[in-house]
Amino acid sequence: MYRVRAAGLLLTAAYLAFAAWLLLRPHYVAWVPSPNLRPFGTIRDDLQMGSAQAARRLLAGLGLLAPLGILLPMAGGRVETSGVASFVRTVFAGLMVSISVEFTQTMVPGQLFDVDALILNTAGVALAHLLVVPAVRARLRRREAVLLREGAPRTPTEVGAP
Repeated sequence: MYRVRAAGLLLTAAYLAFAAWLLLRPHYVAWVPSPNLRPFGTIRDDLQMGSAQAARRLLAGLGLLAPLGILLPMAGGRVETSGVASFVRTVFAGLMVSISVEFTQTMVPGQLFDVDALILNTAGVALAHLLVVPAVRARLRRREAVLLREGAPRTPTEVGAP
């Protein structure tokens, strides 16, 4: 379990660094639209562009922070936790990362605050968590139960590690 937690922490840090690099680069444009503070305004505009372009933009918003829905529970390393508590913690952490990115973007030329980005990013974290984490946790619990029935040590201290 320690290797999973270490891998989760390392992958989470690497992904957040990549997302920050991707999102916090300046965009030099001749004009800059006003920030979107109206929920679903940008999403509504995207849906009017046509199905292919709308799908691409909406999936990009959903997928941007979606890996955090898997990486954050992995970094936590808790197999025996409540599914609801894990979901709430993960979605809240994803929302906080998204808010941090949106507010930081306001200091970068050409980047604007968009409340719909918060909605899509948080929904992506929640969706990824719901699609992957419960199934993986159930599998890990079954594997742990089999190992306990076979008499295999459960923790590193039972193996003799300090």
